[in-house]
Amino acid sequence: MEVLRTVFGYDSFRGDQAAIIHRVTAGGDAVVLMPTGGGKSLCYQIPAILREGTGVVVSPLIALMQDQVEALEAVGIRAAYLNSSLDLEQARTVERGLLAGDYDLVYLAPERLVQERTLDLLGRTRLALFAIDEAHCVSQWGHDFRKDYLGLSVLADRFPGVPRIALTATATAATHRELTERLALQGAEHFVASFDRPNIQYRITEKNSARQQLLRLIRTEHDGEAGIVYCLSRRRVEQTAAWLRDQGVDAMAYHAGMSEAQRAEGQRRFLREDGVVMVATIAFGMGIDKPDVRFVAHLDLPKSVEGYYQETGRAGRDGLPATAWLAYGLQDVVQLRRMIDESEGSEEHRRVQRAHLDAMLALCETTDCRRVQILRYFGQETGPCGNCDTCLNPPASWDATVPVQKLLSAVVRLDRERGQRFGAQQIIAVLRGTPNERSTRSRHDQLSVWGIGADLSETAWRAVIRQLLARGILAATGEYGTLELAGPAGPILRGEQTVTLRVTPERTAKVARSRTGATGSRSTVAAELGEEDREVFERLRAWRTEQAREQGVPAYVVFPDATLIELARARPSSSAALAEVSGVGAKKLERYGEAVLRVLA
Repeated sequence: MEVLRTVFGYDSFRGDQAAIIHRVTAGGDAVVLMPTGGGKSLCYQIPAILREGTGVVVSPLIALMQDQVEALEAVGIRAAYLNSSLDLEQARTVERGLLAGDYDLVYLAPERLVQERTLDLLGRTRLALFAIDEAHCVSQWGHDFRKDYLGLSVLADRFPGVPRIALTATATAATHRELTERLALQGAEHFVASFDRPNIQYRITEKNSARQQLLRLIRTEHDGEAGIVYCLSRRRVEQTAAWLRDQGVDAMAYHAGMSEAQRAEGQRRFLREDGVVMVATIAFGMGIDKPDVRFVAHLDLPKSVEGYYQETGRAGRDGLPATAWLAYGLQDVVQLRRMIDESEGSEEHRRVQRAHLDAMLALCETTDCRRVQILRYFGQETGPCGNCDTCLNPPASWDATVPVQKLLSAVVRLDRERGQRFGAQQIIAVLRGTPNERSTRSRHDQLSVWGIGADLSETAWRAVIRQLLARGILAATGEYGTLELAGPAGPILRGEQTVTLRVTPERTAKVARSRTGATGSRSTVAAELGEEDREVFERLRAWRTEQAREQGVPAYVVFPDATLIELARARPSSSAALAEVSGVGAKKLERYGEAVLRVLA
């Protein structure tokens, strides 16, 4: 408790933190499953301080090690990293310091750790512990498999007396079992916290002009706040970032096709400046320790619930309200199914990928609480959360049996009578009786199903097809995503089974273009603070920005938003009162105390 208070500035542990710290400090192994923002890092940082020797943190995130070390140094922890970004002399300096016991924590990438030279160096070092971060990377059942992690079982053989702690924020039961086996942690104590992130509001909506929908989210709810926007392709990333900049949003692009210098500069700006929106592929984000990301948006359907959960978990790490927003549509389903069918690897691999996608589609189409479904996927049961779109605005449902029968009949007629299969666009044109060149050429207007679905709009029909694909009643095949019957389609056509679907709202109006944001937009901080406190918060944030710029560190390294909010509310007038504020440890009190009191005064 003394280290927690004096070093980190917190009054109490959360969840299993105290038990995990006691286990590892006493020399035992541990496997820790804890959500992003749940405080995993304290579970190895405090034991590394308390135990004799240096704690070695195995992390796949070379680009972030410098920021992680700077954050530790800011609270008085002696830390360093050893990776390919260092030149020979810098690396040797760290190695000498490691042998001399100059560090509490040293960060290493897995591919460097398993080299014989590094293992020999560690063999001559007094070691406090090994912390294996992002441990799900060892699992081929997971969504982020990293081959380098497979060699980490060597730690059990080479250093049997050094405690090991494996940590991850994302693991199903299968992933949990596999990482335990591959890391030789069968004798470890397992700590599985709730995966619930109650401060995150999950919202999934039908895609209809996705960029406009995204802009509405930013303007009306997160104006001037940091966020991440995920897209499936590099081209879409670049186009979306450019479009947002044209609308006055401070947006940057990030993907693996950019140069290392470009990616590093984008990551630096996102971490160290306020209000930057990063548009990225999934190449961005793992290990990002930025606590004030207020929203994570997906413009394309994620491939798995694990990936979706980990990506959305990058929002709201400070515990303040945050939004996880996803827009998805019919084309997303068709595209991802085709990508799986055409992917390399065994049929077993494709089967696993299809199962992942089916679970993601079930989450999108559920009429129940989103949070209940996410937690159930990870083997945890809970009641409705009251803070997701389906809880706040329960979706209506309708008996779609007759329209579905019409749709399935149209698919069958086109195949049997014209000998061709078609995609959703042409099927809808036939159902609605909408003339086009293809219908005329193929005489579709002479079919008995021509125009039998004119009572539904194109948007409504697309929603029906999307939901049938999600349920496996329809399948989209081939390069062009042509539709064919699957699964329980036969009983539905014969009237032996009914179909209930979600009511999908029609398209909404576009957001007007503005460089100053929407009138009445309301940020998360504005929602947390009254007007007078908000003015104090903005003064503190301006001071923090100046400090961060002078030191060349991310703003949250000085103080996170949650601490600034508490300072704005409490307005301490003495060092003793300032020390009582959460997040103000001894080192930060000494370094920033007088300046903060001046700002508050």
